[in-house]
Amino acid sequence: MERGNQTGSFILLGFTDDPDLQSLLFGLFLSMYLVTVLGNVLIILAVISDSHLHTPMYFFLSNLSLADIGFTSITIPKALRNIQTQSKLITFAGCISQVYFFLLFACQDNLLLTVMAYDRFVAICHPLHYMDIMNTRLCLLMALGSLLVSVLGALPGTLTILRLSFCTNIEIPHFFCDLPAVLKLACSDTLISHIVLYSETIVLGVFPLTGILLSYSQIFSSILRISSDRGKYKAFSTCGSHLLVVSLFYGTGLGVYLSSVATQSSRITLMASVMYTMVTPMLNPFIYSLRNRDIKVALGRVLSKMVPLGERINAHLL
Repeated sequence: MERGNQTGSFILLGFTDDPDLQSLLFGLFLSMYLVTVLGNVLIILAVISDSHLHTPMYFFLSNLSLADIGFTSITIPKALRNIQTQSKLITFAGCISQVYFFLLFACQDNLLLTVMAYDRFVAICHPLHYMDIMNTRLCLLMALGSLLVSVLGALPGTLTILRLSFCTNIEIPHFFCDLPAVLKLACSDTLISHIVLYSETIVLGVFPLTGILLSYSQIFSSILRISSDRGKYKAFSTCGSHLLVVSLFYGTGLGVYLSSVATQSSRITLMASVMYTMVTPMLNPFIYSLRNRDIKVALGRVLSKMVPLGERINAHLL
């Protein structure tokens, strides 16, 4: 038994040892990662380049896109490298870092989704006072506050690993160092660690979700009071994309963490993890752009500027 396993390594078992399946998974994950990064970068560029999108809603959307890039970059590149090199090892320090930044970006996603729900609540329930309430100072405070809370909130769960002892079994049935999976390998008592884990889940997951549900209960109540069907549709369309993203993220993410002790099936946890670490961040740009005319127009302008730039670079190289 090695105290804290601070000089050792863990083994990430990943999905399969079948070489053919590994090649398929490598291509699939690489494609998903590139689409995720490209899609979210385009969203950020669209918001920055178009003055019509310099509003609180799109400001928070660009922050969410940036967090999603970080969220996927913590896990997928390492998984791709392990498949490519046929090496499943990750150092203890690397595992600790992965746990910390994964919790950080997951927490930031939670808080940004909550802030975006509040923004939609103010826009629909208090439209005449929207710009006064959602002023630049408040938006900056909310964005910086979500980042600061995430940086601090990710520390307790990460630090609990340092006090644990790990035996000879250091195989993690996952493609990244997920905190619940790491805790299952400990030989020492994990009661305090699990208390911290579930406390963090409640404070940084359930509480923000409660805020989102309260905001949407008020939003739906206001929408139902609108007399015209067209007015109801217009009001609902402004928050439909956000509601879909919230359902995908919380439905998979909270399900994994709240059932991590109860279930013995690592395959179920693995599949759910793929959903909220890969699929949801990849779908976010499509969900927001396909349902939003302003984003589509801004993206068209960004892409139209990139094409001539690429042609000029090619001409210069030739």
